[in-house]
Amino acid sequence: MKIQRPYVFLIKITIFSMIMSALPLPQLLLELSPFWVLLFYIYWLGYSAANGRFFIALVLGVLIDILQGSILGQNALALIFSSAFISNVQQSFFVSNLSTQQVYVFVASSIYLAVILLIHVLIQGFSFSYYLLLAPLSSALFWPIVRLLLLKFRH
Repeated sequence: MKIQRPYVFLIKITIFSMIMSALPLPQLLLELSPFWVLLFYIYWLGYSAANGRFFIALVLGVLIDILQGSILGQNALALIFSSAFISNVQQSFFVSNLSTQQVYVFVASSIYLAVILLIHVLIQGFSFSYYLLLAPLSSALFWPIVRLLLLKFRH
């Protein structure tokens, strides 16, 4: 089922995911938290027939960089690579059962994390918390909740 006004829905879920990303949490929970914008964007990719997916990923990534105060373009690049993976497996992603979708979300989140860590290591050196490596797992575990929430929100 496709969304009738995909860009309005994208704006709504982007605002919600940015709020989720900006919640003040203890440092450990921040490092373990899923990639909220990626999860919501994956849902939007599957249920919209909109064009310009990679340009939208670029804009969302730059918004994340501005919100988090990180290196401009790193989240944009990570979101583009992750959405390219989801676009390649889109036919099988949205007809799969929930556990298979979680595996796809885990792989997309791992791609996102790999790009972020590669840029971080190249710029700032090899100094990051190893709890950050669990973020793709938490993204995969939160996928059913995000999917259910957005399915209810869409109607």
